[in-house]
Amino acid sequence: MTPVIDISKEYGLVLEGGGAKGAYQIGAWKALKEAGVKINAVAGTSVGALNGALICMDELEMAQQMWSNLTYSQVMDVDDTRMEQLMEGEAPFWGAVKDAFRHMSEGGVDVTPLKDMLDKVVDEEKIRNSSIDIFIKTFSVDAMKELDIDLKQVEPGLMKDFLLASAYIFPLFKNEKLHGKTYIDGGAINNVPLDSLVDRGYENIIVLRIFGIGREKRVKIPEETNILTIEPRVDLGNIIDFNHKKSVRNMKIGYYDAKRMVYGLKGKIYYIEENQEECYYLKQLVQIPESSLEKLCRWHHFKGSAETRYRSLTELILPGTALELKLSREWNYKELYLAALEATAKLCRVSKYQIYTVEGLVEKIQEKLDRMPQEEREKLPAFTAFFETCEV
Repeated sequence: MTPVIDISKEYGLVLEGGGAKGAYQIGAWKALKEAGVKINAVAGTSVGALNGALICMDELEMAQQMWSNLTYSQVMDVDDTRMEQLMEGEAPFWGAVKDAFRHMSEGGVDVTPLKDMLDKVVDEEKIRNSSIDIFIKTFSVDAMKELDIDLKQVEPGLMKDFLLASAYIFPLFKNEKLHGKTYIDGGAINNVPLDSLVDRGYENIIVLRIFGIGREKRVKIPEETNILTIEPRVDLGNIIDFNHKKSVRNMKIGYYDAKRMVYGLKGKIYYIEENQEECYYLKQLVQIPESSLEKLCRWHHFKGSAETRYRSLTELILPGTALELKLSREWNYKELYLAALEATAKLCRVSKYQIYTVEGLVEKIQEKLDRMPQEEREKLPAFTAFFETCEV
């Protein structure tokens, strides 16, 4: 595949805050790295600051290992089993209430495990010597203002303090003074630190969204600045759901979403490599077997003669299918075909996380349909008939 973005340029990365959702950013970074996208700066808030430090250190394998094995107790002083029950809605109600009141009375959840993890993974010397600039956001309670920190310029020994300051989720985490000062999570004032790079003149920027909880600041974008965005189309979960299985899932989603952006892949659910014109897809839609056409006619209650079926296909059935698939009024035949293709693949439970050609996805659908019991096939919507036996 050929990238649709200019990989001869260097890009700044904006890493949004969002707690446990941050695994997505590591998956996206892996895809960017594989594609040869060069990073010259990172700007992060909260978990974005922590991931930014790993990117600055160029420690992809460490980041993947960390997120793949992450547990609740490695971030907070909590019981893993209890937290899993809570996240899955299986914890006894009054027990959960009791835990909440206890943490509130203690000033929040103790994050000593997070401090210990930072001590293990953050290498201050590597960050200072990196070719990648790093900027992080936090909020100074003492000064009552947002801080935009150039992490390489902080005093020796304070780098980990500032990374922790950026991630102090208020009021969830117990807040302790760092080097004599009080900070809270940068997401409270600026969760998507795009301004850190725009204000410093970086012209090519990739924003990695994870839709965490926090304030998104409006940023005036100069005309010469090029902004690209990678974002999930599915829910990444709770910001404190530090379940390693969900982290692995979110890394996979981030990986493929980044590939969607880099290579211009089509599809809203799947990742589809295609470069055909609209006329190609019209041909696929009308060149279907008689049995498939009959199924479509029955579904759309068409009772005309056999001689007018194909006219009805283009004038009534295809517009009706577009309506069924909730396409916009300006739909075209490519959009219709791909929407029907994805909807059929989803109904057939075709795996989402790989890159397909149109032909490859049709083959997967046909394999699934061939193995599906007839009783189940008959319950499928009529648009699945476009892929039952057609060749592309």
